[in-house]
Amino acid sequence: MINTAGIFNAGFERMDSERIFEELAISIASLGRSEVEDRIKNFKGSFKFDFTDEYLASLTVDRLRHILLAAISTKIKRKAN
Repeated sequence: MINTAGIFNAGFERMDSERIFEELAISIASLGRSEVEDRIKNFKGSFKFDFTDEYLASLTVDRLRHILLAAISTKIKRKAN
């Protein structure tokens, strides 16, 4: 499970943000395909994904993880500002 509660409360100095990003990337890398797809489909951010199941199924799990990491990173940056 990806725990973002601590991320939102953390100071965003350079070292902290690098550590947080690394922990987030490791956490996402440990997720299986179905978990990543579920998190993308249920992502709650300032934007909504409208990917079809067919499109998500056509992507590699690494690409899906990249999409999820980018979405969560954007959410964290917006929340910090």
